[in-house]
Amino acid sequence: MSIRHGCFFSYVHGRHALMNKFKDELAEAIRCYLEPHLDDEDELFIDTEKLGGGDDLDRKIARAMCESVSMIMIYTPKYEMHPYTRREFAAMQAIEAERSTWYQMPSRLIIPVVMTRHVHELPPQITEAGLYVDFSRYTMATPDLKSNPDFLPDIEKIVKRIAVQYQYQKMYTPAAHDCNQFTMPEVPPIWRDMPDLSFPKK
Repeated sequence: MSIRHGCFFSYVHGRHALMNKFKDELAEAIRCYLEPHLDDEDELFIDTEKLGGGDDLDRKIARAMCESVSMIMIYTPKYEMHPYTRREFAAMQAIEAERSTWYQMPSRLIIPVVMTRHVHELPPQITEAGLYVDFSRYTMATPDLKSNPDFLPDIEKIVKRIAVQYQYQKMYTPAAHDCNQFTMPEVPPIWRDMPDLSFPKK
């Protein structure tokens, strides 16, 4: 296995400015601060930048995830309701389980970035990740993330975690490991039961 990406971006595609602006600015900030920690690898894999219209999506996504050091998932309530993002989450959990047999993991591979909090509470998939960073105060008026002192400490935490994992994977990944063998899992169930919002029956 060769490492090709510092991290895989998992997110629900946005239709409007706020989600797209946040994703683009977060990606640029990670690129800026992660680059000095890597050799020749790309800092990020983002599907909108790397996949063509005729690509075998599952195969390309599976390989990109396997060849990534870690995964940044941009959490909004839509994330846990979207089948493909839940599938990406489950895929990275499977990759983490495999890598944990090669070496003692210094941290979890999935780094949740909370863009919007759920109206009730964050799911345990986020809160039990070992590290999640809360960017829910981000708005269209927020200055550029890569030079914003309010968010730089969290950017630095993310980058440090990826950089440490990168060094471990360079040292301990079996030379014969083949990412072409990794496949996407089936769509997992929704993360929490949906409340019954029907009117009380008389």
